[in-house]
Amino acid sequence: VQLQASGGGSVQSGGSLRLSCVASGWSADDYFLGWFRQAPGKEREGISVISSDMATYYADSVKGRFTISRDNAKKMVSLQMNNLDSEDTGVYYCAATIGPTTPEYLAKRPQLWGYWGQGTQVTVSS
Repeated sequence: VQLQASGGGSVQSGGSLRLSCVASGWSADDYFLGWFRQAPGKEREGISVISSDMATYYADSVKGRFTISRDNAKKMVSLQMNNLDSEDTGVYYCAATIGPTTPEYLAKRPQLWGYWGQGTQVTVSS
């Protein structure tokens, strides 16, 4: 079971990036898929989660700027990030978990996620 994230990089404030995460070795169709962010000196926070039936959650800090999507055929979850600012800087992790719950509940509880990708760095300069 592996999650491989990609798409991070450096961008100027106001720019866009698209993160992708591919699952290998298993079928993620029934799983929640999410993106977490860890800024320097801060705890890991859930910024967006999508359920198997396409219900979504966004943290207030990214709502209206970020869009999460999933493609089960490709075993992929993506995060389109627009209008980036310096506070979006951090390491972004994709994650997967399963259970009878909601995207918002899981987003606020990183300890409930069983599978994690390796992280990809996003740096936004002003």
